[in-house]
Amino acid sequence: MEILRRRIENQVMSLTGLSLGGVDYENPPGDPGLFGPDSACWKVHSDFTCMIIGGVAALLLQMLHPLALSGVWDHSRFREDMLGRLRRTGQFIAATTFGNQTDARRLIEKVRMIHTHVKGTAADGRPYAADDPELLTWVHVAEVSSFLKAYLRYFNPQFPPDEQDRYYREVSLIAKQLGARQVPESRAEVERYLDMMRPQLVCDERTREITRILLSAPAPSALAKPFGSLIMRAGIDLLPEWAAQQLDILPGQAERHLVRAGINRTAPLLRWAVRNGSSHRARRRMGQTIKP
Repeated sequence: MEILRRRIENQVMSLTGLSLGGVDYENPPGDPGLFGPDSACWKVHSDFTCMIIGGVAALLLQMLHPLALSGVWDHSRFREDMLGRLRRTGQFIAATTFGNQTDARRLIEKVRMIHTHVKGTAADGRPYAADDPELLTWVHVAEVSSFLKAYLRYFNPQFPPDEQDRYYREVSLIAKQLGARQVPESRAEVERYLDMMRPQLVCDERTREITRILLSAPAPSALAKPFGSLIMRAGIDLLPEWAAQQLDILPGQAERHLVRAGINRTAPLLRWAVRNGSSHRARRRMGQTIKP
């Protein structure tokens, strides 16, 4: 069983930002990072299954914004290296949540610097820039609302409403440090913001191409292939219904039932297997013991 556990854990680690190195989650002892172990975001971001499902949904939602899509299309190697892009995004989220204060601030500054070079003209003729405060807010809200939705669906449906609002307040810190403005900080504000943004969202040929690449991406191993397919379908199922309709990937009720049942059977196995993720390492840094 231990051999099986380690094999599963190694496969999981290969999909995360931990495979990139460069962030020390276990040192210095006692460093709480930007939020600390009692924060809402340590809870929401601690489960690998929820985070990867939320990440798939977030990416699909983000790409409906023509300016966000243009930045990825023109400046990212996403089409050739999807896994690399997802690992880098995962590293940023994990480091700013669970990393020590020095590493968290270093990565925030690194991303800020990268954003200054990501600019151009969208297909509709509008200029775009990755450090545009309004665009940063869109990317942030699409991301964190998807993470919380996955957490509520697959890990803790009883997560209290006030803790959900606290989560949005906490993670707004990262968006603001990246340069976002007027960042929603509660469930009600997030819902109003998404409703406000809907008229600006477009599904065109490039959006469909990104969706096709994401859904047809090869698994890194034979062991990960069935899980990867399930995760992709769960990410689609997590989307707001209006977004899935716009992308023309709205699942039927039978598919939703099968996907959710599959995740509910798979997630406990992954939680049993993964004992050395970023959240586990961060809790060791804080002197906390996690039961196997």
